[in-house]
Amino acid sequence: MRNWRKPTKLQNYSFFASMPIIGVLLNYIMYGERLFWSWDLWLISFPLLFLIGYGAFRSIVFLGNYIKHRFPLLSQTRTRILLLAFVVIPFMSLSVSIIFVLYHYANLFGYEFSFESFKKGLLVGFCVNLIFETLYEADFALQKYKETMEEKHMVQQLSNKSEFDYLKNQVNPHFLFNCFNTLSSLITEDRQKAELFLNELSKVYRYLLRNNKESMSTVENELNFIKSYYKLLQTRHGDAIQLHLDIDKQYNNYLVPSLSLQLLVENVVKHNMLSKNKPLVIDIFTTAGSKLIVNNNLQRRSTAAQSNKVGLENIRNRYALLKQPGFQVLEDPKNFTVVLPLIWNSHAEDRPALIQTQKMA
Repeated sequence: MRNWRKPTKLQNYSFFASMPIIGVLLNYIMYGERLFWSWDLWLISFPLLFLIGYGAFRSIVFLGNYIKHRFPLLSQTRTRILLLAFVVIPFMSLSVSIIFVLYHYANLFGYEFSFESFKKGLLVGFCVNLIFETLYEADFALQKYKETMEEKHMVQQLSNKSEFDYLKNQVNPHFLFNCFNTLSSLITEDRQKAELFLNELSKVYRYLLRNNKESMSTVENELNFIKSYYKLLQTRHGDAIQLHLDIDKQYNNYLVPSLSLQLLVENVVKHNMLSKNKPLVIDIFTTAGSKLIVNNNLQRRSTAAQSNKVGLENIRNRYALLKQPGFQVLEDPKNFTVVLPLIWNSHAEDRPALIQTQKMA
């Protein structure tokens, strides 16, 4: 409790709501039915009881909140309750005693002390304090439980962010490593193509560094990057690969994990044969229900390509960390299809830098 010296809102509300009832009960105990026809009791005794009660309330709240401040853990609930009982009951008894003794010695409205009325007063004080201290403790325990849950949630979020960043940071070195492998092959096969490839690669990687600061990217940015990446593939494979895009503009500002399209297209090229007579065709399109589809005709290589598991599993794991269902991998004898659920960009209007397309240099 940050401001434990002051009563909480609940404590203040409970006192001001209950004090009129307590005043009626104590006055009835001391004066009986005279309470209902003697206006001087209402004018003098009620304000006096209110002042004494408020002093006792602030003192008990101070002591109770101090105990909660010293023993704040949920595991310390038993200790708190025992200490509250040892502190509140004697202090409550003292407060009730002061009221009855004061009224007796002041002979206020003719009141004379009787042990029977004093016991009833103690019973009222005990019941009131039992109810409200139970309420205060329950409220305190609930707040602590919420704080504990929030802390666990924050730790989980930090853990998820760390894992998400790790998965995201796998992509860039992986992409560059594969491009250098391709460049190395081209240098021995066709130096002119290698030069063109290197030129395109420099543009693509500059674009990549400029746009991959975020863990998520808009569909529009991803498409612009995949168009640039496709130029690299065309430099390497020519007409043996074809890319068709059919994207509804309403999804431009939706989000997907950064570089997910590049990973999927790279995965397609890695595991399929490419030839001018039988080109590899990649279709990327959107469908109703906020889905982005990447589909290709199946032309499996005779020998399986080596895989470092950065592609599909990386995207699947990032969606899992985002707790975003809907990622699917579908395959039939003729087609291989990946379904990416699009994520609504709630900050699209607040973050225009994220949704604006940066053109290639």
